[in-house]
Amino acid sequence: MEYGICNLSIVPLRAEPNERSEQVSQVLFGEIFEITEWKDNWVSIITAYDNYKGWIGRLQFIMLGHLAFKRFKQTPPPLTFRPVTQAWKIANNSVLYLPVGSSLAFLEGTTCRIGTEQFEIIGEIGESENLVVTATSFLNAPYLWGGRTHFGIDCSGFTQAVFKLQGINLLRDTGLQVEQGYTVNSLHDARLGDLAFFVNTEGKTVHVGMMLNNERIIHASGKVKIDTIDEMGIYSEELKRYTHKLSVIKRMF
Repeated sequence: MEYGICNLSIVPLRAEPNERSEQVSQVLFGEIFEITEWKDNWVSIITAYDNYKGWIGRLQFIMLGHLAFKRFKQTPPPLTFRPVTQAWKIANNSVLYLPVGSSLAFLEGTTCRIGTEQFEIIGEIGESENLVVTATSFLNAPYLWGGRTHFGIDCSGFTQAVFKLQGINLLRDTGLQVEQGYTVNSLHDARLGDLAFFVNTEGKTVHVGMMLNNERIIHASGKVKIDTIDEMGIYSEELKRYTHKLSVIKRMF
């Protein structure tokens, strides 16, 4: 088995090995993965954090040895908690702008060492905020299919990112997240941090958001925003109508 690690700020993870293929997720700085196939200028990978599959460009990562991969898995590195953290790439005196949730791989003091490359973290690394502060920091982030950052994020990417910064692992897609945790009996019993899932007309789970209490939800739909919720679903004040049909509420912790 071969392994890699992302040495760029954000890399699109694509459904197929070409640049026109849809972005299904993103790989952030310092995240590691298994390589399952090589095809021209592309590699098929499985991410270590959430076992997500896709293709990334051959020039968008560097190789990682088995022992380093094992060490990373056994002792996950610190994360970045600010929307943007600057990392000075010492070799060529350039700067990378790391998104929230990046992994400061093999950190020694304030220096990340990825292969032969060294990145000096500029300023304080930061620390985890409470759940509400973390979630509301994403307000107004534009919706982006496959996105995981303040500069573009989808609904399940939003819930995954918020929980990651709280030290809780969620899977990547809505249809996978709905299988985690345990069911809350009713909307009345919902509390901060519960996840609400919504279905389309065919009954397929297609949307997720995080409850702030049993009447308000924060979610990514057009942008990250706060809406009201009742037994019917999410009511959008902007659109003056219900936009998502409630299916189930799950508690993850």
